[in-house]
Amino acid sequence: MYYPYFRGKQYELITIRENAEMIARNNIVPVIEPVRSSFSGLRRAIEALHAADANFVLILNPQVGDLAKNSEWLDLESCMEFLSGYTNCSIGFIANATVSNVDIFRLQEYPFPVSVIHNGCTRARDLLELLSPLDNLREHIFIEESCSRLYRRQFNGIQRILVRDGFIKRTNRKHPSREHFSDLHVTYHDEGVDGFGDFLIVGDDYSETGGPAYAVAIHLTYIDEDEDDDMFLNHYVSDRQLDPTDPGGKFLEALNKLHRDINNGNFPQTGAVREFMDLHSRQHFPGLGYVKKLSMQHHVEVIAKFLTSN
Repeated sequence: MYYPYFRGKQYELITIRENAEMIARNNIVPVIEPVRSSFSGLRRAIEALHAADANFVLILNPQVGDLAKNSEWLDLESCMEFLSGYTNCSIGFIANATVSNVDIFRLQEYPFPVSVIHNGCTRARDLLELLSPLDNLREHIFIEESCSRLYRRQFNGIQRILVRDGFIKRTNRKHPSREHFSDLHVTYHDEGVDGFGDFLIVGDDYSETGGPAYAVAIHLTYIDEDEDDDMFLNHYVSDRQLDPTDPGGKFLEALNKLHRDINNGNFPQTGAVREFMDLHSRQHFPGLGYVKKLSMQHHVEVIAKFLTSN
């Protein structure tokens, strides 16, 4: 079972909304951490998941973005508006270093199953005791970087998911052409868990806005059958990298490199790849946010195809 972790930025929510049927069809479970105080995009994404009868996790206590700045939780009224009558979802609670019995008490106000996202809490036994009053725990989701195996082994008895960040954050001009992304889609059972996740091609390192694009890059993952189904990430980077001008022209430089790889049969055909090919044929730049959306969509499609074939 695959749990892609989305922050609620505009194009991440659009990715969810436009691919809700594919997500549902392949039993993919998006984890959504809202980052904007305006809920319009979040509402549309959840409506699409609802219509497709997809499973998802909606985080109550975001740790980044607008809501985190004011230490706000999603209020019960908002959750009832989003989720009322829907059973294929759970509310997510991020257990960090400051988790308390007050937090767990608040969780009992919400009439939904609970998914605990372990990210920053180091006191496994204390957390187990805090969680003991809850009778609606659905699963534990561990962010690998903050959860050791010793920590994870304390939480047994219900479904366990391991989320690994495979994306190395750099400026675009410093990306290599190819690098390893993750083998967790193959090895998650060896880690003693029931499912896996990642932060797609965005990474866990959250930022409100990107800096000036001196170089434009297209990030696309693929699974290499000749490498025991290991997953790699290709970075197609523009030739010009000295100043932030002409992002559209730089995108077409990067797209030309991707186009060559696709024509050489070196890339899996997904809906997102076909759209990249269409952009190349029209020599059209749709904007950097849309390019990132296509890369995220492609990544989810790649994993969906792998899970279906295996």
